[in-house]
Formats: sequence, C-alpha cells, structure tokens
Amino acid sequence: MKQHLTVVNHPLVQHKLTLMRENSTSTAVFRQLLREISQLLAYEVTYELPMTTREIDTPLRKMDAPVLAGRKLALISILRAGNGLLDGMLELIPSARVGFVGLYRDEETLKPVQYYFKVPEQLSERLSIVVDPMLATGNSSAAAVDLVKQAGAKNIRFLCLLAAPEGVARMKEAHPDVPIVTASLDERLNDIGYILPGLGDAGDRMFGTK
Repeated sequence: MKQHLTVVNHPLVQHKLTLMRENSTSTAVFRQLLREISQLLAYEVTYELPMTTREIDTPLRKMDAPVLAGRKLALISILRAGNGLLDGMLELIPSARVGFVGLYRDEETLKPVQYYFKVPEQLSERLSIVVDPMLATGNSSAAAVDLVKQAGAKNIRFLCLLAAPEGVARMKEAHPDVPIVTASLDERLNDIGYILPGLGDAGDRMFGTK
C-alpha cells in the first residue's frame, strides 16, 4: 500500500456505516454491523499480502495453487473498542496472531495513558494491522504504533472505521510509513476531541456503557 490514507467507498461499507451512525441503532445491531463492516475493511487492508504457491490435489488433478506467504499476520487491537473490529477480522483471518494495546485517553489532556501491552512474537517478520474504530486526535493511535514498532514490527497498517483530519495529520507526522484504511474521513473534531459528525463513543455503543 503506497498512499497514506485509503477511504473505502464500497456501497456496502457506506450503507452499514450510515446505520451505525444513527443514534437509534441498538447496541446489539451496532455490534453486528461493526463485525460485518470490519470484514469488508479487512478485505481492503489485506489486499497486497504476499503470495506463493503449493501443490494440492483437487478432485480432478494436482495443481500449483496460490496461498499466503510468510508468517501469519498480526492483528493488534487498541483496547477496548478495537475488539469490535478484531472480532470480525478474525472470522475472516482465523489463523492471525493477536495482540492488545491498552490505552485510555485522559479527558483533560487528551493524551494516551498505557495500562496493558501484549503482542505476538517475531513481529519483524509479520504484517501488523493495528485496529481501532476511531482515529480522532491521533494521539492514542500514534502511541500504540510507537509501542508496536518498539516490539519489532516493521510492516504496519492502521485500520479504523472513522477518521478525523486532525488524527490523519497526527499519524502522518508521527508514522508516515504506516498506511491508514478507513470507511470515512469525517469533518473535524469538536472541542472535547470527538469526531464530527461521527457516531459517538464506539466503545460505549458496542458495549452498552456510558
């Protein structure tokens, strides 16, 4: 992936995102839509995975068939909302290795605070896809990618549901080598760091919390 920002304009992605934005959408439906849209976004973010071939037997004859090359990719969720994207992606890529970065945003400073970090081994040999539904200020996302790089990752992509221009700019400044894939680039952040028009707090809407 060469461009820094990819907005997935597929009709199914955009339709499901509209349903998720609606304030009247229930927690259960929101969670199901997030699972579905994550699989569609996963298709885009994994588009250029390296391939090789191996010989297989079909019911009719042998053939050299395409398979994924190299080590299993790593899906790294920024807790807690990242797990909504993670669950759907794992259905599509069940052999992926999984890691977690625990960060929360200090509501006064808007700076990320780390409380947990556990990722797969040999990240230097894997594609690492960092997932979080919202790229708002970009501070937590940039901090998470910092930690993943410190753990050895060299090939990283960032997947989110919504992005604000401020967050995209922050990520480009901190990690110009990390492509971003999102379903929408929204207008801006409000004065407390939430994406507008956005969809509210993704974690709260996923888990029914406030």
